[in-house]
Amino acid sequence: MHILITGAAGMIGRKLTERLVADAVLGERVITKLTLVDIVAPARPAGFDGQVDCLAVDLANATVPAQLVATRPDVIFHFAAIVSGEAELDFDKGYLINLESTRLMFEAIRLAHQAEGYFPRVVFASSIAVFGAPFPDLIPDSFHPTPLTSYGTQKAICELLLADYTRRGSMDGIGIRLPTICIRPGAPNKAASGFFSSILREPLVGKEAVLPVPEPIRHWHASPRAAVGFMLHAATMDLACVGPRRNLCMPGLSATVAEQIEALRQIAGDKAVALIRREPDDLITRMCEGWATGFEASRAIALGFVAETSFEQIITAHIEDELGGSL
Repeated sequence: MHILITGAAGMIGRKLTERLVADAVLGERVITKLTLVDIVAPARPAGFDGQVDCLAVDLANATVPAQLVATRPDVIFHFAAIVSGEAELDFDKGYLINLESTRLMFEAIRLAHQAEGYFPRVVFASSIAVFGAPFPDLIPDSFHPTPLTSYGTQKAICELLLADYTRRGSMDGIGIRLPTICIRPGAPNKAASGFFSSILREPLVGKEAVLPVPEPIRHWHASPRAAVGFMLHAATMDLACVGPRRNLCMPGLSATVAEQIEALRQIAGDKAVALIRREPDDLITRMCEGWATGFEASRAIALGFVAETSFEQIITAHIEDELGGSL
């Protein structure tokens, strides 16, 4: 089996690659080749016996998606994107990278299908940013996407394209609407939601973190470990069970910032909590107040997708995966 991962140098791309290398199979098929692409060349994974191509490419260059599709990957994980805050600040860049590169990838697949019947599984990383206020406390699967950011709009358009290219028989696509992923390892990025991770990640290693929003702010979360699980399940499940509505809201955990902090206190103590410094930011607060606070995710749960049920579980997963299992 040949697997292509776009955005492979990003957090989810790296963690998915690690899991695929460790498993050596996807479903019941042995992985023989990995093609890992990003705007900077992804690191070559250790311990993989098959072929690995690590490429620095610009997916918004019209020739690149066609070249990647020409290698006929069996499964394509399409993660390549810029994050919410950056997409909001740079309108042109957001639409070029988040929308146009995705359209070019889908179109390359369609043309390959027309030429020789190529029909890959495509797993697209979407976002709960496709929804905008006002909405109920728990958003049902029937709720209409009404994005209120450029990032959310770009993801929503890509979801429509995925559904249409799938409906027309060019590919077997599924869109995974990810919760905010917490705790993200590594350095902070430009995502407006980045503080959800930093107020836990930094104090766990004795560093200060800035909290820009009030503690009653509530949001929808899942761990990186759960996100990888979502992707693996999406790549191997029978999509005939999904039907024509190919974009799914993933399960997760609805929690306030105060509940996050209390979970940190339970695991790491008052000393860690004291490292959180309050610096109110009206712009970030307004953005957060317009974000979803919870989802029913009944379709995804019925289809076998699973996530954490407490923030203690999310923090423990981070400690095990990133800090060697102990503080």
